[in-house]
This record gives sequence, C-alpha cells and structure tokens, in this order.
Amino acid sequence: MDNPRRRAPTLPNTEIQLTQHVAATPAKVWAVLTDLDAAATTLTGVISIERVSGEGYAVGTRWRETRKMLGKEAAEEMWVAEVEAERRTVVKANSRGADYTTSFTLAPSGDGTDLSMTFTADADKSSFLAKALMKLFGGLGAKATAKMMAQDLRDIAAAAEAA
Repeated sequence: MDNPRRRAPTLPNTEIQLTQHVAATPAKVWAVLTDLDAAATTLTGVISIERVSGEGYAVGTRWRETRKMLGKEAAEEMWVAEVEAERRTVVKANSRGADYTTSFTLAPSGDGTDLSMTFTADADKSSFLAKALMKLFGGLGAKATAKMMAQDLRDIAAAAEAA
C-alpha cells in the first residue's frame, strides 16, 4: 500500500483528486467503500455515521457524517447521487451555501484496483462573506481536505486488503 498520488488543491471552486492503488479486487474495494454502517470503524477520520434515510447503499441513501477537521468536530448530511456498482459512485453534500461532490472511481490495475477520489467544492452560491473567508483561508482548508482524503483512501485500502 503506497501513498495516494495528488494534484495540488486550491479553493474556492476547487477540485482535489487522489489515487490509491489497492492490492484487492474491485469487488472487495467496493464492499468496503459502500459499507456505510462500518465507515466509522474503517475510516480513522470519521467519528460517527448516522443514517438519515435508506438502507444499504443506493441512490438517495442519506447519512450524517461527523468528522474532526482542523481541531473541530463537524457534521454534514451527505447522500448517494450516483451508483455504478464496482466502478463508480458519487456522494454529494451542501453546507453553508457551497455544494460538495465526492466521486470514487475503481479501475482494475495489475494485481488490484486503482481507487480514485475526486472532491469538488462549488462556492458560487455562497454569500459574499463566505466567499471572502474561503479566499482567505481556502488554501488551509484545501490542504486539510487533501490530507483527510489521503487518509480515507489508505484506510479503505487497508480494509479491502485485509478482507
């Protein structure tokens, strides 16, 4: 298991993309990635997951995810927007006027799977003050987000490889 490859992050209206090679089949990676009920155990950055609606993992499934980021706990409601089993999924969230999209893509590669995670933040609907704060502190937030994403990918890889 190696470190995820990165593209440099910037905010607002940012995109961060990371890829992690996982020494496991796409089916095993998918099983870990979509197991919402085990996410707080699998992902070291997640404090808790509370289902809001839906069972399993399907379009429309919603949950409240609590993480510690930049020293503070934050809870965001998220939902599954797209599912292409064992190939791709898209998760969305909206917070304080910004739209967040996280896409996961699984591609067979050699002895395992390349798991790519792309995070986009669209602050176009944010207030003037929120946009100004994002410009001021955006770099710090983008770096923290990239670090969190890299850890999530390592955690998913470790769980899939152990399965």
